[in-house]
Amino acid sequence: MTAIKHALQRDIFTPNDERLLSIVNVCKAGKKKKNCFLCATVTTERPVQAKVVKVKKSDKGDFYKRQMAWELRDLTQVDAKDASKENPDFDLHFEKVYRWVASSTAEKNAFISCIWKLNQRYLRKKVEFVNVSSQLLEESVPSGESQSVAGGDEDALDDYQELNAREEQDIESMMEVCECAISNAEAFAEKLTSELQVLDGANIQSIMASEKQVNTLMQLLDEALGEVDTIEGKLSSYEEMLQSVKEQMDQISQSNRLIQISNTNNGKLLDEIQFLVNYMDLSKGHIRALQEGDLSSPKGIEACINASEALLQCMNVALRPGHDKLMAVKQQQHLFSELRDTFARRLTNHLNNVFVHQGHDQSSTLSQHTTELTLPKHSPLHRDLLRYSKLMEWLKNTHREKYEGLSRTYVDYMTRLYEREIKDFFEVAKIKMAGTSKEAKGKFGLHGGLHGSSGKLTGSTSSLNKLAVQGSSSRRSQSSSLLDMGNMSASDLDVADRTKFDKIFEQVLSELEPLCLAEQDFMSKFFKLQQHPTITPPLAQPEMEETDGVVQSRIIPQSEHRQSISSEKDLVRLMMNKIFQSIETELNSLIALGDKIDSFHSLYMLVKMSHHVWTAENVDPASYLSTTLGNVLVTVKRNFDKCIMGQIRQMEEVKISKKSKVGILTFVTGFEEFAELAETIFRNAERRGDLDKAYVKLIKAVFVNVEKVANESQKTPRDVVMMENFHHIFSTLSRLKISCLESEKREAKHKYTDHLQSYVINSLGQPLEKLNHFFEGVEARVAQGIREEEVSYQLAFSKQELRKVIKEYPGKEVKKGLDNLYKKVDKHLCEEESLLQVVWHSMQDEFIRQYKHFEALIGRCYPGFEITMDFTIQDMLEYFSSIAQSH
Repeated sequence: MTAIKHALQRDIFTPNDERLLSIVNVCKAGKKKKNCFLCATVTTERPVQAKVVKVKKSDKGDFYKRQMAWELRDLTQVDAKDASKENPDFDLHFEKVYRWVASSTAEKNAFISCIWKLNQRYLRKKVEFVNVSSQLLEESVPSGESQSVAGGDEDALDDYQELNAREEQDIESMMEVCECAISNAEAFAEKLTSELQVLDGANIQSIMASEKQVNTLMQLLDEALGEVDTIEGKLSSYEEMLQSVKEQMDQISQSNRLIQISNTNNGKLLDEIQFLVNYMDLSKGHIRALQEGDLSSPKGIEACINASEALLQCMNVALRPGHDKLMAVKQQQHLFSELRDTFARRLTNHLNNVFVHQGHDQSSTLSQHTTELTLPKHSPLHRDLLRYSKLMEWLKNTHREKYEGLSRTYVDYMTRLYEREIKDFFEVAKIKMAGTSKEAKGKFGLHGGLHGSSGKLTGSTSSLNKLAVQGSSSRRSQSSSLLDMGNMSASDLDVADRTKFDKIFEQVLSELEPLCLAEQDFMSKFFKLQQHPTITPPLAQPEMEETDGVVQSRIIPQSEHRQSISSEKDLVRLMMNKIFQSIETELNSLIALGDKIDSFHSLYMLVKMSHHVWTAENVDPASYLSTTLGNVLVTVKRNFDKCIMGQIRQMEEVKISKKSKVGILTFVTGFEEFAELAETIFRNAERRGDLDKAYVKLIKAVFVNVEKVANESQKTPRDVVMMENFHHIFSTLSRLKISCLESEKREAKHKYTDHLQSYVINSLGQPLEKLNHFFEGVEARVAQGIREEEVSYQLAFSKQELRKVIKEYPGKEVKKGLDNLYKKVDKHLCEEESLLQVVWHSMQDEFIRQYKHFEALIGRCYPGFEITMDFTIQDMLEYFSSIAQSH
């Protein structure tokens, strides 16, 4: 079995890096006795894997081959069948049960014992052993073949080593020398035993021969020990000598350490002193500048600025722990505080004097501007004060109370100064505005009735209440001619006055805008109020809504503004509100005066104010100027809407004369003049949308009231009133090309065309009345089913009856009727619109259309009878032409 095990290890398991631990010769139970070997193996590499391998001889019988292998961890149970009796049968439970019969009970027990040890070592007692004697599992395996197979214990499994090539070669050579090694093992064993005895005897003799040498070696060891004792004595004496040297060296080391600590402390102390001297020492020149420096001269101001910055740097130095307890530091801090207070007091008193003197000097120059529409310039004052801006920043950082006091003082003085300047400025503007109105009234002596008598739609809210629609006869009267001459001059004066007002209002805004921006820029720089961004959202252009014609603004009036200061820019805005508190009031007063003089001024003011608001927002959306102008723009927009509503109200209140023809209504010509004026004013305006909304309201009111007047007219036919006025509206809109009124322009054209056609048909009527009645009867018979060529056989519509009717309309009578019609149309139409020829031409076309219709019916219903009218189309054209030329 040992030779077989050795062969299996060499041929099968060594190439697979496995080590064979136990082997048993078995055959399957209940079948033909085909022997094979079950081998228990482990891998030589870690982690160790234990397996059960089935090995079988090849069919040729000269070598063994590996047939099947199971992982030991897959083994669940080992059944030895009987624990008390010797029984070669046993079962191994893998994925299925394998039943085996061993060649001997000893081999079976040795194999199961090996499996049990592998289970104990590598599988943590996972495998279950059934019907196995406990004595077999607890006791070690006997010596001999079983010992070599099972290994004895766990260490034996690990200590087993395979023979290397040299060992194998030595054993083979020895077996070749001893030929009886294989044939007669006992003789070979006896020979080896005798040779071993010979070697043992030789070894004993050699040991006995070397006894003298051992004695000599022992003597030498004794001498060596003596020498060691001598050397130890000398080392002890040396150690005592070095002990005193060690104590001296320790004292020197301690002294050096103390010296190093002292040097470190001195260096740190020097650093602290240098720090205090460098950062808390103020030069005598700076102290002198702070105490008595000249704050009037540029050189002195520069010295004070440098000294104040140096003082602030010394006061703000970050002291290290413990510095504040030093007496010198306390004295320096006290000195700095006194210098700070002294200089802050000197600076405050000096700037207060500057504010007072500059305010008085500026007031003395106001008389130069009383007759000119200009505001005094404050740039010299700003330039002088900006020299102190760095000192104001220092004061802000060191003495907040004095800084705020200076701010209040400046605001108080400038408020009074600007209030006087702005009041005088607006007085001059009002005088110039009122002067234009007084000149107009004095020159023409109309006292406010100028616009109303001209028959125009004007800004006066009461002028149109006095108007009546003038007939063509009254317009051609001598008195009307004189009035028309006066109206021409009055219209020219309107344009001149409004242009002058526009220039005055623009001059006012152009003077206020740079004044406010310059003052706000100065305060931001002088009081150092521009370091932080604004927290509040920017103020947009006022958003206005209309409800029932009333403008509703979303901007909260400044008098109700109660929000707290959230940034320094808000402080600038509050200071500006205080200084220029009169601007908004004065602007609203000026706007009210302009609107009172002529409500059309609101158009000019809306354009100018919108432009200036847009400009101010581009500079700074949250500035005082932008906010104030935005609030005033609300008032202007409200006045503009009132003006539009006034025009609409005037349209609704118009009354017409019952004795004269209507002609072109006053509010129609008024709308034309309004549109011409507005298009001129709003040509490049930012708020075009406001005008477009006004246009839509006005044109709707014009349409409604034209129809209302046409319905109320007694002297002039309704179609004439509608035709003439809508023709005028269409001409106006076509000429001005107002994009937002394109649909209204098409509607006006449609109404004009419809009423022209209606008037032509109604006025022309049936000039050949009997002939028309005759052919209506013919058409009725044809409609009843009678053929057209058989109509002449009807007694009432015979050719004789037709000729009788035709004789009643000779050319002379037709011409006379047309002449009367022309005179009638001439009385209905007005001269201003010049529609007489248009209407006459349309009547000519309608008459010719009826004539052709009659001729066509004669040709179809009375063929071959050669019945014709007494006049031809050419005759009709001559009638119409001669009548038109004669008048």
